Amino acid sequence: MSTDVILVCLLVGTVNYLFRYLPLRLGSRQKSALKSGPLSRVLDSIGIASICALLVVSGTPEILRDQQKLLPSLAGFALLALIFWRTKSIVIATLTGAVAYGLVFKLMLMAG
Repeated sequence: MSTDVILVCLLVGTVNYLFRYLPLRLGSRQKSALKSGPLSRVLDSIGIASICALLVVSGTPEILRDQQKLLPSLAGFALLALIFWRTKSIVIATLTGAVAYGLVFKLMLMAG
């Protein structure tokens, strides 16, 4: 592996970590602002935005290669968004979306 790739990975990992850590660390001094201010809304939306971005980035090449993965991906995304909207839990939403993707994909394989 090239040293350029390793350096880029380390840089991206460090920035990603700081992007998630610093707002929590700096915002902990201002408890009331963190609970109700604009920073709170940004932090609340980071989780679902990250999962959706990963879904698009990792799913698009697969869907372009195999058109049968479009329906399971859409089902997983729809359930992910719905469950997150209802529960505000990124963990439950992600797991439910993954299960929905797997079930729809399995049903399509059994039917075809």
